[in-house]
Amino acid sequence: MAPAARYRNRMDAGRKLGAELTQYFGTPQLLVLGLPRGGVPVAAVVCRILRAPLDVVAVRKVGLPREPELAAGALAWVAGTVTTVRNDAVLAQWQRSLGSSRTAHPRETDPQTADQAFADAASAQLLELIRRDTLYRMRRDPLDVEGRTVVVVDDGLATGSTMRAALLGLREQHPARLVAAAPVSCGPGAELAADLADDVVIPWQGIGLSAVGQAYENFEQTTDAEILQLLNIP
Repeated sequence: MAPAARYRNRMDAGRKLGAELTQYFGTPQLLVLGLPRGGVPVAAVVCRILRAPLDVVAVRKVGLPREPELAAGALAWVAGTVTTVRNDAVLAQWQRSLGSSRTAHPRETDPQTADQAFADAASAQLLELIRRDTLYRMRRDPLDVEGRTVVVVDDGLATGSTMRAALLGLREQHPARLVAAAPVSCGPGAELAADLADDVVIPWQGIGLSAVGQAYENFEQTTDAEILQLLNIP
C-alpha cells in the first residue's frame, strides 16, 4: 500500500486488516484481542470479518519525565499479572540527553538515572493499567486464552512496546497460536513482535512514516465510552 492511500479511519483500517487475516476464518477457538485504546475499534471490525469473539488486554505505555510520549516501555495486565517491557534504546537515549542537559546547564541537578525514571513512571502507570482492566472487564469473564488461537490487534506499531508487553503476558497463559496484527508499522515494532508471535500480519509496512497517525486521515483518540460500547458493556 502506498502512503497516498491512507486509511480513512480505524474502521477502514480494520476492514483491510481483516481481509489479510482471512486465513484464520473458521479456526476453532479463535479469539480477537484489541489493545486499548486505539486497537479496540480496529479489532472490533476484524472480529466481525472473522466471526470471532472480541476481548481486550489492558496495556499502558510508559513515558519518561519531560518526554511523556516517548515509549520507554509498556505494561500489560493479563490474568492478574503485570508484564513489563523496557525499551533499552530509548532509555539509553534519554540518559544521554540528560547528560547533555547537565553539561549545558551545570547548575541544574537531576539525580534520576534512566532506570529510576522508568521504575517511577511504570509505578505511576500501573494505577491506570488496573483502572482500565477493571473498567473494560466489567461484567466479563476472566480472560482465558489457553489452547486458543489468539489474534492481538493494535492500530499501528512504532516501537512495538505495548504489543510486546501483551504478547509476553499472553504467552504465559499458553495459547495454541499467537498472532500479532496491525494495519501499519513505522518502526521496529513489527520485527520485535516477530520474536514473540507465531505470525505477524501488517498490510502496510510504512517506510517513510515517522508516526502511526500519518497512516490515517482520521486518527482521533478513542475514548473509554467507545470501547465499552464496542464491548457491549452498558
